[in-house]
Amino acid sequence: MAFEPPPRLVRALGETAPAGDDWLAQLSAAAEQAVARRELTVERVQVPGGRSSLVVLVRRSDGTPAVLKLAPPRARPESERAALAHWGGLGAVQLLEDGAEDGALLLERLHPDVSVRSLPEAKALLEAAGTLRRLWTEPPAGPVFEVFETVAERTGRQATAMRAGADAEPEVAPLVDAALAARDELVAAPPEQRLLHGTFRQSKVLAGERMPWLAVGPDPVVGECAFDLARLVRDRVEDLIAAPSGAAIVRRRIKRLAESLEVDHERLRGWTLFRAVESGVRALRVGRPQDGELLLEFAGWL
Repeated sequence: MAFEPPPRLVRALGETAPAGDDWLAQLSAAAEQAVARRELTVERVQVPGGRSSLVVLVRRSDGTPAVLKLAPPRARPESERAALAHWGGLGAVQLLEDGAEDGALLLERLHPDVSVRSLPEAKALLEAAGTLRRLWTEPPAGPVFEVFETVAERTGRQATAMRAGADAEPEVAPLVDAALAARDELVAAPPEQRLLHGTFRQSKVLAGERMPWLAVGPDPVVGECAFDLARLVRDRVEDLIAAPSGAAIVRRRIKRLAESLEVDHERLRGWTLFRAVESGVRALRVGRPQDGELLLEFAGWL
């Protein structure tokens, strides 16, 4: 069968693909080979799917439902595989096979259309935070550790792009300066080193059979817990911006999350600022001005 990538995936990868990248052009053939190698029966491609990978609902040779995930090398699938293997299904989707030469991941099937985001906001934050806590483990020792970026490394790359973005968009320069200053202070003395999800938010927590809620789609990184929690602070940012008391809601959310997960309030605020500004500047750079403006307005409250 033809494995047509969903429009969301095509659009998202088009924003970040380096010149000459042909991963999307080769995707259908790669998916066919991955399915044949594992003797899988294909049900359908998940739509709208994610922004960094093709997700295919399949069944194994014994009839067990599963998910086949294919991502380009720049999405670091080997890092995701290592993190999922380390977590062993505790708080995260279960990896169903050992290392594969083709880079595809075979995962347990969750309920792809039911995320924590479907719950009322207060309940969603509670369940998401509880899931995230289970993922914060000591990183694996030995050679496998080398597949993970550190928070300092990842945010260092992002900081370089942010400075370039500030040069191109002078009106965002004050927020960029504040975010970069916060980042410099935060990376100077991290309070702990944990294996983090890296891109955690409500939509990354799906309903399962084995456990009520399980995290999916990590872009794992090693660093402090406040970095991981920062992305959750701005969940449902459109609703926050639209609310008359949005800024007060954000302050309460930071306080509640910091207390419930025992992270430093000011470090969480600082990482929330950095990550919001980074995402906003990147959205402007790739031609998503509405998203960028929302994120930068949110960052201005911090």
